[in-house]
Amino acid sequence: MNASTPSPAQNQASTATLYGGVANRRVTVRDLAAAKQRGEKWSMLTAYDALTAGVFDEAGIPVLLVGDSAGNCHLGYETTVPVTMDQMVMLSAAVVRGTKRAMIVADLPFGSYQESPAQAMHNAARLMKEAGVGAVKLEGGERSARSIELLVEAGVPVMAHIGLTPQSVHALGGYPVQGRGDEAAHQLLRDAKAVQQAGAFAVVLEAVPAELAAQATEQLAIPTVGIGGGPDTDAQVLVWTDMAGMTAGRVPKFVKQYADLRTVLGDAARAYAEDVRTGAFPAAEHSFH
Repeated sequence: MNASTPSPAQNQASTATLYGGVANRRVTVRDLAAAKQRGEKWSMLTAYDALTAGVFDEAGIPVLLVGDSAGNCHLGYETTVPVTMDQMVMLSAAVVRGTKRAMIVADLPFGSYQESPAQAMHNAARLMKEAGVGAVKLEGGERSARSIELLVEAGVPVMAHIGLTPQSVHALGGYPVQGRGDEAAHQLLRDAKAVQQAGAFAVVLEAVPAELAAQATEQLAIPTVGIGGGPDTDAQVLVWTDMAGMTAGRVPKFVKQYADLRTVLGDAARAYAEDVRTGAFPAAEHSFH
């Protein structure tokens, strides 16, 4: 074995990691559990189409969320509430087709699981059978525990979502930070433990004080995924249009923008329009003869 050839131990360590690790299969809930055990942090991004999802998959993002946030950033709704099951199935199927390695988690949209555990099961089955996703996500802690339990018993991996739950925007009166104050903090911890007990493989903590998210992460055996939950959660998730600078106007405090794609795309469109106006495009090399 020469110096440039990885040892068996090095190969095993490489394939054990979520980022840049095993590439011949999808990431699974067991991989995420193992990452928690060894203290490896991991990233999750939203995705809503095959092309963008493929870019994130090639970049090594281990988990992609087909979020009902598509309502805000792709479908033109003011909130996530109007998003339908048919829309989620269509978007989720596109993301699955565009990827090879990432675990694909799809949101159950508002009205698709709140009525009963049986309703949750019916719609989760649609996402798995028709779209091919590997897991579903639903909002709510103790109030959603029975639905989580039924789904898990039926073989559906479930990611829970507590703290700020965007589908409850009208009941919350907006998007306030959750878990402030002793009573609210205790309720969030109860919710976190309830979804773990019900069988969720991970839980999203949205817009909660960093200290509370750290406490939940320490107390839970399952991975915590922060979005506005500070640096101590096991994983982080962002809406990709926020992360890449496509979102117009203000973005939430917890967002870090890693690019300015809105400016890049706008400049490209203006350059194209100017070339068409002046006759510079199409040129001879873009024409058939």
